[in-house]
Parts: sequence; C-alpha cells; structure tokens
Amino acid sequence: MHIQSTNISQPKTILWHDKEVSTGIFKIPTTKAIYLGKHKVTDDYVADTKVHGGRYKACYLFSSDHYSYWKTLYPNLTWNWGMFGENLTINGMNETQIMVGDIYKIGDALVQVTQPREPCFKFGVKFGTQDVLKQFIHHGLPGTYIQILEEGFVKTGDELKLVERFDKTLSVAQLFEQIFTKSKNQELLKTAVDLDVLPLRKREKLKSFIQ
Repeated sequence: MHIQSTNISQPKTILWHDKEVSTGIFKIPTTKAIYLGKHKVTDDYVADTKVHGGRYKACYLFSSDHYSYWKTLYPNLTWNWGMFGENLTINGMNETQIMVGDIYKIGDALVQVTQPREPCFKFGVKFGTQDVLKQFIHHGLPGTYIQILEEGFVKTGDELKLVERFDKTLSVAQLFEQIFTKSKNQELLKTAVDLDVLPLRKREKLKSFIQ
C-alpha cells in the first residue's frame, strides 16, 4: 500500500434544508507533503469538530481501488482524488484486510487504525443525492480513520508499513458491518468493545447490542 494522493480542503458552504452549512468534505489533491497532527491534518478544514478531527479521527483514509466502482454509479460527477473527503487516498487498501488497531509507519508519522467512516448528509450533498448513503453502507468498504501516535509529514508515494497488529481484533469492514447490520455477530461485538483504540462512546453503543 502507498499514498496515491494527499488531499486537503478549504471551507465550503452548502445548503441543507434551506440552511447554510459549512463543510470540509470538498477536498482536492495537493502536491505538497501534508502534516499529520495529533488532532487534525494541518491546513485542512474541519467544520464540525464533534464528528470530525480529534484523537480518533485525526485523518481519513480511502482506497483508490474503490473509485472505479463509484465512477460507474456516478459517471456524471467531476472526479478527482479526495472525492470521498479523504485526506489520504491509498493505493491497494482493502478494508477486509486492514484491522482495527493496526499500527503503520507512513512517511515521518506513526498512525493507528481506529474506526470506519460513517457517511453523513454532507456526503449525500456532494454526490447530489442522499441515496448514496445507503449505497455506501451496502458496499461495505468505507475507508478508515486513524489516530496519530507520532506526528509527521507524509507525501504521495509513501508506503504504509505495518508495525504492529493486535492478537484479537476485527477488520474495519467487519466493524462497519456490525455498526449498521440488524443481525449483529455477538462474538465480533464482544471483540470490538474490548478494543481501547475505539472511543468509549462507540464501545458503549456497541456494548448495548450484546445479549
């Protein structure tokens, strides 16, 4: 796996239910190295710090491998890296093989996989339809957030080198499915709630489904 593109955004205002809302989802590629800070990517706009940025969502990764699938569904959109609001577009990333808690060295930074991206209305606005939210959930390959264990610069071409993996964990794709499916897997839920790398609120919500 390596970085296909680094992407950042400036503030953009969209209309939602006749109200102006600020968003940072309209990211565009940059030719410069970007700095992964503890709580956000430097110079990248974060509109709602309650649901984006912070320790567990400092940076968002999405796979370039998935672009062809979405381009087929939405051929009339203007496509470029960063389309899904990701800071890092990763070549070769597969959420069925990326595990929650994985620690990777990328460029100068040391990062840890935390949780999948859960789509919101701003994603729907960008794609021109809220139907894309259900399509995104159904597709099951949501990209992943990371926390930054050691800050540093990363750039296009940098490889992701696995440093450490938990003995007992689940994949990003499995966690994403457990968040949304009605038929939850009890063993996977128990595994998830024991992972300190997940924020407490997320673990408590998942724990409520354990029978």
